[in-house]
Amino acid sequence: MMDKNIRVNLLIKQFNESNVLAHNSNYVASDPDYNFKILDNAYAHTGKMYAKVKMAIEANKCNDPLCIKEIEILKILENAPQESIDFLSSVAEQFAITESTYYDVNQNYKYSVCNSIFLGKPGFSMSDGYNINLQIQETGAQVITFSGGLLEEPLIINSVVLQSLLDQGVGIVANTPDINGDMLRLISEVGVLAGKSTNPETGELLPTAKIADEFVLKNSDGSYNYEIIDIGMGKGRNILKFDLDKIERKITPFIEAEVAGLLSIEQEVVAAWNVFISKGSSITEDSEMAQNANAGSSSWSYEKDLPLKQDKKELFMKKYKEYFMNNYLKQFTTNQIPTVKADAAVFDLEEAKSAKAQKFIDDNNLA
Repeated sequence: MMDKNIRVNLLIKQFNESNVLAHNSNYVASDPDYNFKILDNAYAHTGKMYAKVKMAIEANKCNDPLCIKEIEILKILENAPQESIDFLSSVAEQFAITESTYYDVNQNYKYSVCNSIFLGKPGFSMSDGYNINLQIQETGAQVITFSGGLLEEPLIINSVVLQSLLDQGVGIVANTPDINGDMLRLISEVGVLAGKSTNPETGELLPTAKIADEFVLKNSDGSYNYEIIDIGMGKGRNILKFDLDKIERKITPFIEAEVAGLLSIEQEVVAAWNVFISKGSSITEDSEMAQNANAGSSSWSYEKDLPLKQDKKELFMKKYKEYFMNNYLKQFTTNQIPTVKADAAVFDLEEAKSAKAQKFIDDNNLA
């Protein structure tokens, strides 16, 4: 059975993208209420509280001679409006991640629901049973609660906790790293491409990019050790052969450094694993799949697998390298035409096989 988070996240994505309610005459004729009055309700009684505390201070009727508690309450009330705006902005930014191209649908479906409520999307109004409540705590913290509809249990977020997470470079919703962008950058940095393979100004790969000659297999006499492929009609051609072991040894330190950087935010590693790395799907497959190639049964859980154990870190490293080799490096080591013009010509396959056999005999003094 499909995981509930995956199922509901995909349902919400499909629902929002389908515009189905635009073609529902009953909905179009309805009068949904999207005015949650978040700030109005949160500050409904703060004016009276502020006046009461202010009067107590001025009349010297505080709980202590220095009015320490009362002055703290005033400070909280004075700072609260800006803190509310900042808090709501941070919450909105977190929820917005659910609409990113490679959002990991294994994450808590409540984030997608709350994003739709927050943005006032069709079907997520007060009239549909949803509600948003913001409260200012005595401590100065603010708490926002989303409830109703698909939310079987409310989603509650504390402003102090959220800010603490954001200050550490993480949030409640995990971003999926730009694996495509990272690996395109990495391919130009690992030291296996020939000179002038990248644009010196942008760093982007040029159409003429190729593997450096030191990684191409050669014979003992320095000539290229080609593989002969059958192209049909009795014809064949040479293609370059590469020292893949040498290439892997060269790129491994770069891969290890890249993964070490990713592991500094482990929740993003989980997202990368679930969306890209676990399935080992190609870039094209990832972009074409409706649910962005989520890992399904092999997915990692944010609740159960964090912090990541060493075996998972090592597995991620191994699969990350495989993903890089198969989806980014392989294109430069597959069916590459010889750089020597004479060797790049199409030839008769039988004649070539005979010539190769004769060369083997001559080289090994078997005649």
